[in-house]
Amino acid sequence: MTSLSHSMKRRFIQFVAFVMTNAQIQNLGTGKLYKGPWKQFCSPGLNCYSCPAAVTACPIGAMQAVAGSGSFGFSFYVAGSLMLIGVILGRAVCGFLCPFGLFQELLHKIPSAKRPLLWKKLIYVKYLILMVFVILLPVVATDYVGMGSPAFCEYICPAGILEGGIPLLLANPELRDAAEELFLWKMGILLGVIFASIVTERFFCKVLCPLGAIYGLINRFSVYHLQVDRNKCTLC
Repeated sequence: MTSLSHSMKRRFIQFVAFVMTNAQIQNLGTGKLYKGPWKQFCSPGLNCYSCPAAVTACPIGAMQAVAGSGSFGFSFYVAGSLMLIGVILGRAVCGFLCPFGLFQELLHKIPSAKRPLLWKKLIYVKYLILMVFVILLPVVATDYVGMGSPAFCEYICPAGILEGGIPLLLANPELRDAAEELFLWKMGILLGVIFASIVTERFFCKVLCPLGAIYGLINRFSVYHLQVDRNKCTLC
């Protein structure tokens, strides 16, 4: 009963965090983006800036936007926010406050054959994605005016196509003609993540999420983190 109680409390916090991060639900029907004062702040979890319901920005998107600007700046605000949240909560952000993490957990509830991550070294892929797609490409891959591409958001992020791309296309018919190969590519990634998350718990978090990689690096210094008592461990 105690275990169930903790699980229910965590799920309640997850839903509250989801609602607070995406409070502009009425925008889903119009396809308009909220651009109020809260949009200058980053959510602690992965939540697309372009989601019509989103009231905050995505920290990964904000990092790329600053790095990809013509000045190739560094966002001390975003880095500082992530470090502060990470030092206090560590990976607890992933389990309690991330909307896309909640989405994956609900997917894993779908009845199916369940499998653990077959190759454990896949967990290092997210660090490669962080270095290449979030940090390097926005600076190196620039257009004719010197603007960098938000590579992770543009080519990989399944949360972006789920929360931003699909709602915007449904609400704005004129955008559908512009949805070409890139949209199909991102849809393919989203469908792959959905299938993998049904089979393997939090597949995207474990393998692909650069925000999880950042919190993972900070987690060893965090105030709140899990510790294993080796004397009581039953190797279950």
